[in-house]
Amino acid sequence: MSDIFHTATILTERLRMEPFAIGHAPALNAINNEPQVMEFLTFGKPETPDETLTKIHLVRERWETLNFGWWALIRRDTEDIIGAACLQHVANDPDAPLEIGWRLTETATGSGYATEAGKAAATYGFETIGLDQIIAVAHQKNIASHRVMERIGMRFRGVETHYNEPCKTYVLEKSDL
Repeated sequence: MSDIFHTATILTERLRMEPFAIGHAPALNAINNEPQVMEFLTFGKPETPDETLTKIHLVRERWETLNFGWWALIRRDTEDIIGAACLQHVANDPDAPLEIGWRLTETATGSGYATEAGKAAATYGFETIGLDQIIAVAHQKNIASHRVMERIGMRFRGVETHYNEPCKTYVLEKSDL
């Protein structure tokens, strides 16, 4: 195994962002079973523990080959996993641009964690991966994510089709940071 799982850990003011690991599975599965978390991601369909483990293995393979993927969001003061954030190809299509994204447990929403993680994921994309531009996409009714994108400093680009549905798409240029 490469050292990417150690070197890709990010510390922010309140979070430690660690590439997905098997030990994160119980907390990530619990988060991926909260209806408000999954409302715009899987239309509320819960995720089984086996599905969570399968996704963690896939994400770890992507970290190994691409040097980016999903991070578990861990509060530094409590060590609780409160969500996840990513830098990935939109819809995991290798020809698509890179996007940042996030999901938080309901108890952690409204505290600025998504903005903090989104900014850190964007910075990783610009400084470590060498990107000039990053996008973020969200369901048109996902107002909370749209607000996070705006707080990060992203600009609305329009409604575009991603994940086989019309999504609000925002863009951030490296020069915007």
